[in-house]
Amino acid sequence: MDFILSLFLYFPEDKTEYIPAAFHMAIFLILAVLAFRFIVKLSRKEERETRERYKHLEDKEY
Repeated sequence: MDFILSLFLYFPEDKTEYIPAAFHMAIFLILAVLAFRFIVKLSRKEERETRERYKHLEDKEY
């Protein structure tokens, strides 16, 4: 069982092999932050449009 689990773990002796992985991780992290900000911005825009569209209903309720 230990042999099977050790196949998935790889710790290189040369630590420079971590540089490409860190570079890719940074790229994906930046893309994730940008996607999150885009979704929040789009959501706020849709909320504004919805409030404007149904503003007449809020006025009639009170």
